[in-house]
Amino acid sequence: MSPPGHPPGSLSGIEAVYLGNRDKLVRFLIARGAGDAAEDLVHDLWIKVSGRIDGPIGNPLAYLFRAADMLMIDRYRADRQAGQRDRNWSEGQGDGDVAGDPSAERIVASRQEAARVAETLAALSLRQQTIFRRARIDGVPQRQIAAELGISLSTVESDLRIACRALVDLKERMR
Repeated sequence: MSPPGHPPGSLSGIEAVYLGNRDKLVRFLIARGAGDAAEDLVHDLWIKVSGRIDGPIGNPLAYLFRAADMLMIDRYRADRQAGQRDRNWSEGQGDGDVAGDPSAERIVASRQEAARVAETLAALSLRQQTIFRRARIDGVPQRQIAAELGISLSTVESDLRIACRALVDLKERMR
């Protein structure tokens, strides 16, 4: 079973191992405490390994489990830092301190960047836009999105991968 965009038999070794063990990776992440984020983490792992162009891996299955574990740890850290940042911001709101206000240049640059992101998303199909927003903005699990839209989980993953790739490409162009 080749993912969309890949002709049959075109998968590299790591991609084939990923597809053969996807469900095991999801169960592994759930057991490690990822909960509803397990599907998204496995999808993020697919994005990471599908673009991999360096040399062969001695034990691809071990590599995938380790990479999945590291993605989960990274997400946990990011969530924890975001929570701390939100708490710090909330605590600073009562002070009336305007020293932390962004400059006019930064505001304009941020608005321009947001407009470019909106343009990039608008160039996607309506279904891809919906899937991206539901998954990445609303935080809805991919299985639930598939059920809501009446499409397969692999279609959700494929459309989400396309949307993420478009935003990664935009980020590269903006550097």
